[in-house]
Amino acid sequence: MSDAVRARIIDAALRLLDEGGPEAMSTRAVGAAAGVQAPTIYRLFGDKQGLLDAVTAQRFEEYLAAKTQRARADDPVDDLRLGWDLHVGFGLANPAVYVAIYGAPRAGEPAPAVRRSEEILVAMMRRVAAAGRLRVDEDTAAQVFHAAGRGTTLLLIGTPAPERDERVPEIAREAMIAALTTQAVDAPAAEPLEVAARTVRAALPDVDVLSPGEKQLLAEWLDRLAVPGVAARAGA
Repeated sequence: MSDAVRARIIDAALRLLDEGGPEAMSTRAVGAAAGVQAPTIYRLFGDKQGLLDAVTAQRFEEYLAAKTQRARADDPVDDLRLGWDLHVGFGLANPAVYVAIYGAPRAGEPAPAVRRSEEILVAMMRRVAAAGRLRVDEDTAAQVFHAAGRGTTLLLIGTPAPERDERVPEIAREAMIAALTTQAVDAPAAEPLEVAARTVRAALPDVDVLSPGEKQLLAEWLDRLAVPGVAARAGA
């Protein structure tokens, strides 16, 4: 019974969110639309933020499923392009949900859907790093890429549809790709040792011939070698 009530509350809250944004999703309005009393909402979701997290996660789950279950591109950098386009497309198709997730960043722990999305992006960057094509470490690359994607999507959402420049997301995407990755046929822009360290570091989680302690120690060494300029200073 609780699952059915919970689903009904989320559905009602989603309708209100789509129609009027987060301001329309008051506890009283959700309760009236779902046919429940406020104590039921608090019991199932804790508070309004908990309800908002559940509601946005429900809609965002479709995006996450598409991002994790779709066929990967052979080129890991092309996979980043597909992920960017999917992210922007989700925001434009679900502006109220997207703004509820990203429009007012909160201190501390991010929303569950955001945290899961960031994990997926780091994994995508790790694949680029494993191919020897990442200019920086995967965590930094994921943060920069995610920040640019969020900013671009919020800009487009805040621009009336007739006034949107459809070139903006592609230009922003390619600028990030150029800043964070190298061409497969080009010589690495970074020192060869830096690239090699990042490549091995990206593959390290899948290595099963080392103990956890050995992997941790090797990861620390590789992280130090991957810092821009370290190899050059060592050879000076």
